[in-house]
Amino acid sequence: MKKIILFSLLLLSFSIVAQEKTRFNKIDSLLTYLNENNKFMGAISLRENGNVIFEKNYGFADVESNILADGNTKYRVGSITKIFTAAIIFQLIEEKKLTLETKLSKFYSEIPNSSAITIDMMLNHKSGIPDYIDSSFDSYKTKPQTKRDMLKRIAALKSTFEPDAKAEYSNSNYLLLGYIIESITGKNYGDNVATRIVGKIGLKNTYYPKKSVPGKDEAFSYSFANSKWKKTPSWDLSVSNAAGALVSTPSDLTDFINALFTGKIVKPTSLAQMTAMQNGYGKGLLQFPFSDKRFLGHNGIIEDFRSVVAYHPSDKMAVSLILNGNNYNENELLIGILSIYYKIPYRFPNLKSVAVDPKLLKSYEGVYSSKQIPLQLTIRVENGQLQGQATGQNSFPLNALSPTEFIFDPAGIEITFKDKGLLLKQGDNKLTFTKE
Repeated sequence: MKKIILFSLLLLSFSIVAQEKTRFNKIDSLLTYLNENNKFMGAISLRENGNVIFEKNYGFADVESNILADGNTKYRVGSITKIFTAAIIFQLIEEKKLTLETKLSKFYSEIPNSSAITIDMMLNHKSGIPDYIDSSFDSYKTKPQTKRDMLKRIAALKSTFEPDAKAEYSNSNYLLLGYIIESITGKNYGDNVATRIVGKIGLKNTYYPKKSVPGKDEAFSYSFANSKWKKTPSWDLSVSNAAGALVSTPSDLTDFINALFTGKIVKPTSLAQMTAMQNGYGKGLLQFPFSDKRFLGHNGIIEDFRSVVAYHPSDKMAVSLILNGNNYNENELLIGILSIYYKIPYRFPNLKSVAVDPKLLKSYEGVYSSKQIPLQLTIRVENGQLQGQATGQNSFPLNALSPTEFIFDPAGIEITFKDKGLLLKQGDNKLTFTKE
């Protein structure tokens, strides 16, 4: 009898292992499928209870030099840097070198409303300080900027709203927080990251780069146009600094966020303040709903890099995805990965595509409205491909099945263009839109 029970347990164990392997094989198949169809280049890491369960790199770190990405490839992570910045601010608060009530005017009185703006408001994007990444950003983003240059630029902007009146995302908040960290510690931002976080928890591939152009084992970013990957010019590090300049890997990022949520970087009281949501924002953290779950983390955009790191506290599960080949909606890609991980039915996207005359694509551009639903649908062309965007939602790519038929397969959206309008199908819904 004991032998039968043991044999049954062995079979059960084998079945669980097989299911896990199948699950990760399917995630790998999805990312390989997208990579082979020039929709995605990048890397992924999944971590449970602090242990890596799946990691892989896809595509090239440097297309022109034919250098494939591998486990040593580092990527720019953009605004994920803000989690590091917030964590260091809370370390300084724990060391009683700063408080959440400290006013910005103590450091940079030239910023409008600085005497009413607190560290707390800046962490939560409640300061009203406008985002310096505006219509003028393209004119200087690849050129070195001094701290004085950036402060002068932010000080010249008119406040978006009165401090603490509401919340609105602004990179200016975290650029200034980084300057405050440097002012208090007497060390540059990169050195603070190295000593206070990287060295503290033993990260191996996370740092503030020495040069703005990617160096050895660092990836370039690419957009896809005219049937090939096109390298995107590098921003100068000085324009992003504590708001988005760090380089890392998905493996390091899942290690980092796991350490953050297990008390290895800041105290539990500090973490509780970081994770408390106000007007949709935590302090250095955002929330990402998926199915019936709520992940906490941050996403990032810099050049054509797209990144995300997120953690589910009760599942003790961390995920990080970084794209350096940007030709697919990263949010939809993450939904696919998590759907497979949590064993939720998921259909691979249909990437069948036909070439459509650019003039015809251009003719579809415009704003469309429907009498059946109170939202507008904006259609535009980006890098030779149609993009759709409904009111208040993220944009999504439309794949051409014919000169008039387009799909966004992850959401089951089918669009057929007709005279002066379009027909949108999603599930059992059929909606007629008229071009305004």
